[in-house]
Amino acid sequence: MNHIPRSTRRHTQQATTRALALGVAAVAAVSLSACTAEPTTGGGADPEDITIGFIVKTNANPFWVYMQEKAKEAADAHGVTLMTAAGEADGDNEGQVAAIENMMTSGVDAIIIDPNDSTAIVPTLEAAQERGIATFAVDTQTENNEGVLGTWATDNTKGGELLGQYMRAVFDEQHSGEEPRVALLDLQEGVTVGVQRRTGFLEGFGIELDGPEIVGQQYTNGDQSKAQAAMENMLQAAPDINVAYSINEPAGTGGAEAIASAGKADGILLGSIDGSCDGVAMVENGAFTATVMQFPGRMAEMSIEAAIEYLQTGTEPEMPESGFVDTGTELITNQAVEGVESQDTEWGADNCWGDTGE
Repeated sequence: MNHIPRSTRRHTQQATTRALALGVAAVAAVSLSACTAEPTTGGGADPEDITIGFIVKTNANPFWVYMQEKAKEAADAHGVTLMTAAGEADGDNEGQVAAIENMMTSGVDAIIIDPNDSTAIVPTLEAAQERGIATFAVDTQTENNEGVLGTWATDNTKGGELLGQYMRAVFDEQHSGEEPRVALLDLQEGVTVGVQRRTGFLEGFGIELDGPEIVGQQYTNGDQSKAQAAMENMLQAAPDINVAYSINEPAGTGGAEAIASAGKADGILLGSIDGSCDGVAMVENGAFTATVMQFPGRMAEMSIEAAIEYLQTGTEPEMPESGFVDTGTELITNQAVEGVESQDTEWGADNCWGDTGE
């Protein structure tokens, strides 16, 4: 029976501890910064005079901890100051609004944000722009790309579709003659990233949200413990589940725990999205059928460089028609199928979250 490796649990615990420490540092950085000079935008700034605020959704997920680390590395490499903050949980718009307001008071020159609420955050970003602060987004687009000069993100619909296409192909190979019985470990109702990934997955798999194939859908906030409880509940209600989708790897890990505890690891295909080193290990171990790798390091580095370029030269970043720069996705699995491009776990371990920078 496939199970979740102890090393994965250990690494996740270490990442969570590191996340909490970084979250404390982020709060301190915002709250202790005194008011400084008015922000400088539109060209002419020297690196030593530039301060950039970097706000992620939450520090409870290693994905955003890693993104902040890469942003700090990029800022250090260019000799600029970085101030960090985060919402308390995935979906915490009020916490991000407070972080922006604190950064405005502190006199940052630019703000880069991964918005928890693509619509509700826009007025606060526009208020920052009125103060002369350049604003950018990573990982998640704002509504109609409003309130920002540019965005660097995963094409979440494409990532979900890639996972759905693959999972359907594997299902048809391994469950020939069976009807799919699909459980969805979703994010939150109406949240952009969750909607995009789920929509893509369903399109790729070839089913509808209200179709008979969907036997369970629960919102997890992308949280491991909530996802484990959700998966346990869905398995009790529908013991014949044979496919599970998870919004991210923490949710996927919780789902995998529940599946393994129920003794169903060999009968349920579980796919996820993130592509962390721990997630790749879950694929290697067999707890995940596949994961779609994102590249948060690219998002951080490209957005920091664009902010500096704008502050020094006044040049706004060029955006494609989509309104955002797609930082890429790769499907990671050791069960390749014809017609769906993928990489194996050896490649995944070497490139998780873009560690090579390639």
